Amino acid sequence: MKIRVDVKPNAKVARIEPVEDHLVVRVKEPPKEGKANHAVIKAVAEYYGVPPSDVRLVSGLSGRHKVLEVPD
Repeated sequence: MKIRVDVKPNAKVARIEPVEDHLVVRVKEPPKEGKANHAVIKAVAEYYGVPPSDVRLVSGLSGRHKVLEVPD
C-alpha cells in the first residue's frame, strides 16, 4: 500500500501522528545526507510492524512530502 507522509525534521520528540489520509512523521535527524529519510523509513516500518528493508521511498527524496510503499 502507498502512504503519503509529511516529514518534520529536527523535531524535539520523534513521533508519528495519523492525520486523515496521511501520516505526519516527526524525526530528530536533520534533512542532510539522507539522515531524515532513513529515520522516516525506520519509524514507518516500526509503526506498521514490518522490517525497514520492506519500506520503499516512491517519491519525495529531497522534499518534506513523501510517498512510501509498505507491504500489506
